[in-house]
Amino acid sequence: MSAETPPSSRRPTPDGNADRLRAVARYSGIGAQMLATIGLSTWAGYWLDGHFRTQTPWFTLSLMLLGLFAALYNVIRSLTRES
Repeated sequence: MSAETPPSSRRPTPDGNADRLRAVARYSGIGAQMLATIGLSTWAGYWLDGHFRTQTPWFTLSLMLLGLFAALYNVIRSLTRES
């Protein structure tokens, strides 16, 4: 006779799967929001550089960094608020 637990007790509970899916959806949403924020701000800077025909990509660099800091701020805010 073996003292192992039966296979049915080793299965995750339905509530555990729901919590795991909720966490995956939450973090995926945060990642998508970061990507959208940085991507849109970079695109706006690129468009401004083209519109004003600048020699150096100052608008692109500036708005990309601004988008990066804004995205990081939103991530930190959402993680500390919902913890």
